[in-house]
Amino acid sequence: MEDRACILTIDDEAGIRQNLSAYLEDCGYRTLEAADGSEGVEVFRRERPDVVLCDLRMPTMDGLQVLALIREESPETPVIVVSGAGTTGDVVEALRNGAWDYLTKPIEDMEFLASAVTRALNRARLARENREYRESLELLVKELKHTLSLLEEDEKAGRNLQLRLLPPDGQVLLGCTFKRRLYPSTYLSGDFVDYFLLDANRIGFYMIDVSGHGAASAFLTVMLRTTVNQYCEAYRQDEDHTAEHPERTLERLNNDLCHQQLDKYLTIFYGIIDLGKHSLTWSAGGQFPYPILSDGQHPRFLDAPGFPVGLVDTADFASHSIALPERFSLLLVSDGVLELLNDTETDDVQTLLLERLEHTGLDIEAATEVLGVEERHNLPDDVTFLLVTNAQ
Repeated sequence: MEDRACILTIDDEAGIRQNLSAYLEDCGYRTLEAADGSEGVEVFRRERPDVVLCDLRMPTMDGLQVLALIREESPETPVIVVSGAGTTGDVVEALRNGAWDYLTKPIEDMEFLASAVTRALNRARLARENREYRESLELLVKELKHTLSLLEEDEKAGRNLQLRLLPPDGQVLLGCTFKRRLYPSTYLSGDFVDYFLLDANRIGFYMIDVSGHGAASAFLTVMLRTTVNQYCEAYRQDEDHTAEHPERTLERLNNDLCHQQLDKYLTIFYGIIDLGKHSLTWSAGGQFPYPILSDGQHPRFLDAPGFPVGLVDTADFASHSIALPERFSLLLVSDGVLELLNDTETDDVQTLLLERLEHTGLDIEAATEVLGVEERHNLPDDVTFLLVTNAQ
């Protein structure tokens, strides 16, 4: 089965056409040739090449007409104009009509041609993968919307579904212990946590807080968990490395949510613990209060600014890294805990939270007791705790 990329060269000068094809054959590509625009379109429709090289000035049908037809019929196929008519107006017109690149004849160094073809193939592959991913995501959203209807019909079943999707409480990964507590304000929660092995040395984990409450927010937690799992699986298969870069993960989630127009946004903290380097790398999207890191004696907040995910598609996300103490505890809490402190007069709720928790050793049971979470029968907001520790 032929797996070499196929390049179609359309040029009315036989010598140039044959030289380009010969060079590309030497580079390992399969080649096709056409002597004018009309023949080129026929060959394109019949063979569907991966890249088209096209002259501008040709009889019967010029290069701009060829460009227009290919762009209409197959917008993902790269067309590189290779022309001796190298005026600025020609370049602008070709690019405006959909050309992916423009090379001027004669090509003195054929490496320029090889580089242009490689760039075009890579860009086309990424565009195709992005389209396929969005199509799969749209299918996933359709399926999950059906799940939402089931959640709305039976909240008890929905709650059981959410609980089954949570990772085990007290799970140990590479010597780190993960504990979690989720206290929903309604039967279904918009908060969610997960933790998992990325590879032999690294652990990924996150906490999300979806805007709103109830079934719609719970639906989005299911969708996000599935989506992040897809990122991780693609990383493990060495197909995509989004999952090992927290800022890229948030950027991709943000693009996906904005594209789906679900009228929901979320805050998130996504971190990666690297036991080989004994470091923590993270990116945050509006998560507040900030996570608390302790070496057993001096708890402090990690700097975790960021814009919520899913509000605007132009949001930028940054990555941060620190060396971890030899023994550490890292506590994440959702903003619902701040509602438990709203009877105080201070505006610095983070400092107040740290004061309440610093004598607990960031123990998760002690934290919930100090904050009186379980005493509240009607929580105003979902309250979630995620504790990561290697201080065993």
